[in-house]
Amino acid sequence: RYEPTWGSLDARPLPAWFDEAKFGVFIHWGVFSVPSFGSEWFWWYWQKEKREPYVKFMDANYPPGFSYEDFGPLFTAEFFDPNQWADILKASGAKYVVLTSKHHEGFTLWESKYSWNWNAVDVGPKRDLVAELATSVRNRTDLHFGLYHSLFEWFNPLFLEDATNAFNTSKFPTSKSLPELYEIVTKYQPEIIWSDGDGNAPDTYWNSTGFLAWLYNDSPVRDIVVTNDRWGAGSICAHGGFYTCSDRYNPGRLLPHKWENCMTIDRGSWGYRRDARLRDYLPIEDLVKQLVETVSCGGNLLMNIGPTHDGRIAVVFEERLRQVGSWLEVNGEAIYGTKPWRAQNDTVTPGVWYTFTPKEGKVNAIFLNWPVSGILELGEPRAKPGETQVKLAGYRELLKWVALGEKGMVIALPQLTPQQMPCQWGWTLQLTDVD
Repeated sequence: RYEPTWGSLDARPLPAWFDEAKFGVFIHWGVFSVPSFGSEWFWWYWQKEKREPYVKFMDANYPPGFSYEDFGPLFTAEFFDPNQWADILKASGAKYVVLTSKHHEGFTLWESKYSWNWNAVDVGPKRDLVAELATSVRNRTDLHFGLYHSLFEWFNPLFLEDATNAFNTSKFPTSKSLPELYEIVTKYQPEIIWSDGDGNAPDTYWNSTGFLAWLYNDSPVRDIVVTNDRWGAGSICAHGGFYTCSDRYNPGRLLPHKWENCMTIDRGSWGYRRDARLRDYLPIEDLVKQLVETVSCGGNLLMNIGPTHDGRIAVVFEERLRQVGSWLEVNGEAIYGTKPWRAQNDTVTPGVWYTFTPKEGKVNAIFLNWPVSGILELGEPRAKPGETQVKLAGYRELLKWVALGEKGMVIALPQLTPQQMPCQWGWTLQLTDVD
């Protein structure tokens, strides 16, 4: 049994499925999707920081005295079709999904006993959005279902009172935050608990170790659940299951501990923004590059989309997800279930990243630029004449190659028209019998 101490909890082995999955989709959805302006931090920027663009936006579009709570009934979700979402998630090639069950605004997407009249069943959609998506994902896909949960809430009076008391009182976690966590685990049995938002309070205030000890020992998901590292000030990148370290964390080198790069397709926001421009969305080339770099360095990629207040996944997000899925259909063997190789990227040719498939003993060299010459030089693999074989994923014939002394090889790529290419945006060379 795990003790409620970091020493004990951090010794728990990470369930194997998470490292094998490599790629997940994050979904930021909530009342912030109604103004859908600027950022999912809309309430904070408007009311607390009084940032000019937010104040102007409200003055221009809403009557005087309109409060953030008044956005609640406008969060309608009338076009939310959980089956359609599940099908898009499946088509993306993702192996897990993480939905924001509650963001820092405190609005829960399920009927929480601890969030009276500020949840999706009492207000707005009048639907249990968490339950509906969980059911569709589990019925229609093989994705693992996870939930994001914010520990703190910007304007909750109980939290503000505890903060005034320098967190020597704990009214908020005992009456709101912790009961919600127990509730979502018991009700929906998520396989990931993605915690966030410590409000600068230590993990002792949140009783994070007490909750995690229950989660790992006695909860219905004790054997399969995976957690992140955001459990109180000072725990990030130091405690918990996998490390996130910071948003959009991509170190570009191998780390000794399992980590995740959570990033968002919209460079400017995690929630949906009506004011986003096309240039704000990362192109598919960048998304494939992020995936390849992250996995070669031992990480998972959690790629975020923000649905609209009426429950649609915007066409641009759907397109990006389906593009990643089409790339993974060809190159998935170089991503799923792989381990980092002895070299993460190539020393001679930039834009080449390595992964290792232990079952077949294959080294995968994923290259992001197709050389004009049709010749690709790799500085890292040690090839064995007469034994080493080189294959291009999605192409039938073996490729010709020449060894370069002790280390390195030159590979002749097939001459293909754009129509004959097995895929776009990045290609995989599968090398067998190399050191």
